[in-house]
Amino acid sequence: MDSKQRAWRPDTQKKMRADWDDRARENAFYYIASSKDNWDPAEFYASGEQSVEEIIRPDMDEICRGRSPAKMRVLEIGCGAGRMTRALAGIFGEVHGVDVSGEMVAQGRELLADIPNAHLHRNNGADLQVLGDLRFDFAFSFIVFQHIPSQAIIENYIREVQRVLRPGSLFKFQVQGSSKVTASEEDTWLGAPISPSLADELAERNGFELLRGEGVEEQYFWLWYFKPDRLQMWCKAAEANGWFEGIRRR
Repeated sequence: MDSKQRAWRPDTQKKMRADWDDRARENAFYYIASSKDNWDPAEFYASGEQSVEEIIRPDMDEICRGRSPAKMRVLEIGCGAGRMTRALAGIFGEVHGVDVSGEMVAQGRELLADIPNAHLHRNNGADLQVLGDLRFDFAFSFIVFQHIPSQAIIENYIREVQRVLRPGSLFKFQVQGSSKVTASEEDTWLGAPISPSLADELAERNGFELLRGEGVEEQYFWLWYFKPDRLQMWCKAAEANGWFEGIRRR
């Protein structure tokens, strides 16, 4: 992927915001979790608890790596109205969610007003500058990148997560994995697909180690990206340039 391919149309973010604001006004809960079109708030947030039990709990050892969850700051990309944010805030010390839709964020802030360690932010749909100097111990995204119509925007998010994630931390996220999907920047519902080879490239190019992927050629293609700590990065670089082999041969 060359630099030209990594660009996206200037109006793509504007269209993403407008479309998701419209969806939030129409029926926010449905467009976040489309298995029902008549969620009540209690059911909606209970579904978030279930998702956390299924998606986050099994990876807690990898996520925490010996740290106390209560002392960890977590980032959720595409928080919507906070369906999973509420549940995450019950596990981790501090949770920040970003979303392109101000309407989604407004609804989420109102509904999560009783959760002091959950913070929702409207971002620009492509980066994490809204978070300022905050640094995170775990980053997560679910049913979000599958709606982003530009691979370049997805990569920019990955680059931004690498920037704000502390060394030795995990980024678990889901993308559209089906090669049958054809994305258009006019369509903010059907997102750009990510192949296994591209997933590997994106990790390597943006300072991550791809630990594993599950769901190849499926809508729910999960990726586990790990940001190495400084010693791990040094060892990897030394191994790549043959330093270890040179020492071994002496």
